[in-house]
Amino acid sequence: MKRADEPPVPRASGDDDREVDLSEDFVVLPEQTADDTDRGWGEYARSNDDRLLAERPPHWD
Repeated sequence: MKRADEPPVPRASGDDDREVDLSEDFVVLPEQTADDTDRGWGEYARSNDDRLLAERPPHWD
């Protein structure tokens, strides 16, 4: 916390003066990276939901 008797710190110019485009087309990071997919993990992009539903435990009925 800054004390009241301290002199103000001069602000450096540079990035503060730079104009940044924040339109809707501006993307900072992608929604999903290539290594965060089944293919990135070396797996096939297939679903086993049908098998899991068919093999439900008896207590689920």
